[in-house]
Amino acid sequence: MPERQSRKDAVRNREAVLAAADALFTRRESPEDVTMAEVAAAAGVGKGTLFRAFGDRAGLLRALYEARLAPLREAVETGPPPLGPATPPRQRVPALLDAVLCFKLDNRRLALALEESGSGSPYQAEHYERWHGLLRAVLEQIPGLTDGDFTAHALLAATRADLVEHLAGRERAPRERMRAQLADFTAKVLGSGPRQEVPAED
Repeated sequence: MPERQSRKDAVRNREAVLAAADALFTRRESPEDVTMAEVAAAAGVGKGTLFRAFGDRAGLLRALYEARLAPLREAVETGPPPLGPATPPRQRVPALLDAVLCFKLDNRRLALALEESGSGSPYQAEHYERWHGLLRAVLEQIPGLTDGDFTAHALLAATRADLVEHLAGRERAPRERMRAQLADFTAKVLGSGPRQEVPAED
């Protein structure tokens, strides 16, 4: 019984920390402005609990990123077209990239902080490997496309958080222009002619 209660407490603490971190990161200009001590205080847990649950700051960023990404992952894995697995590959590739771009735009500073955190290559991050593997698999279903691995890397490079931050932040590029440019680029890479109009967001 104590072990079960301990697990329940751990789950509750984790949810409280993620909710507190989400609120703090949303209010601040940059994730760097939020300290682990602030997150622990806002969640009502000790710093030791925070570090045991997430390891370090990068671990907390990854967990929060994954929590925000969960609805998109569900749409990609089991949802209807244009993101779901039943979508024809030539339509699914641009839809997936548009969804990644929109997610990065909605989570600009968190995505940038995550890509910059840690000492390893961003290309070895779990979330990057997942998107790359998915895109490569879809690209390999397209007749005549011979290098799905490299093409997936090249297409994902257009959605990197540092590029998104540069365009949306420093250059103040409108969101719809960025989406249209990505759609045009994707169409050229796939050799599919002029882009289809990207659907307006709800």
